[in-house]
Amino acid sequence: MIDPLLRFKSRPEPEEPIRSELFSIERLEQHAESLAAAQGVLPTSRKGRRLTPRVVDNGRVLLEFYRMTVRAIKEKRVISHAAEWLADNFYVVDEQLRDIREDLPPGFYRLLPKLAEGPLKGYPRVYELSWAFVSHTDSRFDPEALRRFVLAYQRVTPLMIGELWAVPITLRMVLIENLRRLAVRIMRGQAARQEADTLADSLLGVGGGPAVPAQTALKRFGKTRLVRAFAVQLVQRLRDQDPAVMPALLWLNERLAVQGTTADEIVQLEHSRQAAANVTVRNIITSMRLMSAIDWTEFFESVSLVDEALKAGTGFAAQEFVTRDRYRHAIEELARGSEHSELEVARRAVLKAQRARVKLENGFGAGDRQTDPGYYLIAGGRKAFEQGLGFKDPAKRWFHHACVKMGMPGYLGMIVIATGLILALPLAHAFVSGVSLTGLLLLALLALIPASDLAQALTNRVVASLFGPRVLPRLELSEGVPSSLRTMVVMPVLLTGIREIEKQIEALEVHKLANPDGDLRFALLSDWTDAPSEGMPGDDELLSAAAEGIARLNQRYGPVPHR
Repeated sequence: MIDPLLRFKSRPEPEEPIRSELFSIERLEQHAESLAAAQGVLPTSRKGRRLTPRVVDNGRVLLEFYRMTVRAIKEKRVISHAAEWLADNFYVVDEQLRDIREDLPPGFYRLLPKLAEGPLKGYPRVYELSWAFVSHTDSRFDPEALRRFVLAYQRVTPLMIGELWAVPITLRMVLIENLRRLAVRIMRGQAARQEADTLADSLLGVGGGPAVPAQTALKRFGKTRLVRAFAVQLVQRLRDQDPAVMPALLWLNERLAVQGTTADEIVQLEHSRQAAANVTVRNIITSMRLMSAIDWTEFFESVSLVDEALKAGTGFAAQEFVTRDRYRHAIEELARGSEHSELEVARRAVLKAQRARVKLENGFGAGDRQTDPGYYLIAGGRKAFEQGLGFKDPAKRWFHHACVKMGMPGYLGMIVIATGLILALPLAHAFVSGVSLTGLLLLALLALIPASDLAQALTNRVVASLFGPRVLPRLELSEGVPSSLRTMVVMPVLLTGIREIEKQIEALEVHKLANPDGDLRFALLSDWTDAPSEGMPGDDELLSAAAEGIARLNQRYGPVPHR
């Protein structure tokens, strides 16, 4: 049985690690600007090369490497520090591979602009951006350095919203790619050292058997170029032997001389290579851990030029993340359906909101809703805004609008059409089979109810997939409700008994304690149950109990200030 480790030795020469000259932050910014100026993209983003197959293959190779390393450890073989580090932290790598598969759906990948030329032609533009960052930082992830790198790139070429969201995904891809290249090199070196140990054992007679003559043992190597890891391991095993007694040393020195090097040089080079691999593998694993811990939403909003445009003179920053993201999705959709970039769409929406604010201040505006960019992106001003952009409705969205416009008649009509289609198949089959007209009518009546139930279920499923829930725009209010938005939450209750009143007072106190920040007040709006007359025995007692409970809460937490 062939040792799986030796299969790495028979593979083609491994690709070079993704490692280049280390840059300072200032030099990284300069490189980002030059990269943005040099890149060209394909006219349509739907064409290009897929990254997923390479990611899957990287995961397979790394898993194979992990299993071989664990096997070598169990067999008490000597392995490099990089291999040991990677084996101990393979769970981190596996987690990154899962994140990549989950965060890069095909539809999202197709929309990313693809490179028109260069070594990474056909791959997303943002992939080369991440490649350059990893290459010039030796796979060391620094959030601030990445932020400045991306901002420097956008000083020349603005990135799309989808590309900015893809930065962490592509960074993970490049780190995995680099780890795969290092793992293949590590295992090839491990296989070469194992082969050198086997040769040295045969030459020295280690293991209880007789020593094999050098001429016999070295015959199978012919004139092939010696792998550096093999030569270094053989030098270290035979260095204390007498060259007169050990002809293999003479043979080794001669072969190295033909290759233009010496034993001392290759030992130094191999140790330098292993040290560099150790540092890079450690940087990759550490970077993966850090990337899993940071808030990528915060990073995105710190580098998004669209967000910067929407924040200019508007309340965009005060809104909740879901609302802000809804604005961004609307901008992406409008940009895809028009000749304008996402940044241009955002600036146009802000400009219309600013003009509406000026009109309102001068007494000509119809209301303050038009002073927010969202009015033109997701609300009543959307239609006119689309016309101003020259927006072309895609077929799916046109159907969506048609369904909304038809409303309930359209919904019922879909059920009727679906019911007819469901009934058509069995009725047609019965007609071909020779069933009489009376029988067909009877069959239609009997199948009408189950067919309509199935049609309604299918229609509801289609409607739910087309529309789904829509959340109203909201403010984030991370520091509580400000005085300008002072709010009172009123809870309507019926005064039915002393115990029920105490329960409502307690619930009111819980709401107060759960919302301690901001100018937010709570109150009970009370009334008695229906009665035959205006006043009933016990009403005054119930009202007095409720008033005493509210007074007690105000005394404990302070009365509402008079403003």
